[in-house]
Amino acid sequence: MRVWRICRERYAAHAFSGEGSLLTSGRWNSEGVPIAYASAHLSLAALELFVHIKERDEPRDLVAVEAEFHLTDEMMGKLQREIRSRLGARWRFDIDGTRMIGDIWFQQNSSAAMLVPSVLIDVEWNILLNPQHADFAKLSILQVRPFRFDERMFKR
Repeated sequence: MRVWRICRERYAAHAFSGEGSLLTSGRWNSEGVPIAYASAHLSLAALELFVHIKERDEPRDLVAVEAEFHLTDEMMGKLQREIRSRLGARWRFDIDGTRMIGDIWFQQNSSAAMLVPSVLIDVEWNILLNPQHADFAKLSILQVRPFRFDERMFKR
């Protein structure tokens, strides 16, 4: 499975380290839990980043990091069904609940990846990666390339 992450160029070498999650909480983790976030598609990775850009000035130093993580279609389907069965109907509004799910998954160290639905487009998938799991070593960086948003996204 291909996974994507967009970050500032200076962080590209550590894009999947989970270092950012150590410093701040996210949708699926509490502060101090080093989960790396990725998306199944570059377009979703772009949207996930875009909603977090505070000032509407386009960052000029972004890169798209494309990686491969070995998940079979069967494993992906199982992971998707598993997370859907654990989420309540109002999961999008329950950030404490989603953080707890991610924190427990990380602490159990049962897998290197967990698929989670995107809050932005709940039929699209993000991938949480556990850099401390033994299978995390199977992640292969394929390429790092410059990334730019379309300038129309930053019109005032």
